[in-house]
Amino acid sequence: MRRLPFNNLVGIRVDRVHRDGVTISCPFGQHLTNIHGTVHGGVSATLADVAGGFSTMAHYGLGSPITTIDLKINYLAPMAGPRVRARGRIVKAGKTLCVIQVEIHGGKAGPGAVATVTYMILPPKN
Repeated sequence: MRRLPFNNLVGIRVDRVHRDGVTISCPFGQHLTNIHGTVHGGVSATLADVAGGFSTMAHYGLGSPITTIDLKINYLAPMAGPRVRARGRIVKAGKTLCVIQVEIHGGKAGPGAVATVTYMILPPKN
């Protein structure tokens, strides 16, 4: 995580590595809010992307280069703190693509957003 400046700016940390993905979180703060004082949609999308990426890396190994090729997010309810959590679950891991479903929670029961993220596994760097 230390090598990813944007993730550090948001304050993202890995909370747990699961057999089928990861759980990550970031602190809720004024710097991450929208005009209504709740979590900005861009923060939710960032958490979905990072949870998808880290789930993919946990499955394929840290040495496998990957890239996001698609991210679809549905915002369901406003979210607040004290922490915003994203749980990524691998739906399908193939030879070249990995599809991850992500639930994002922030303070209330039930998800505030759900996302589907697709990653491409790239050829190894030589």
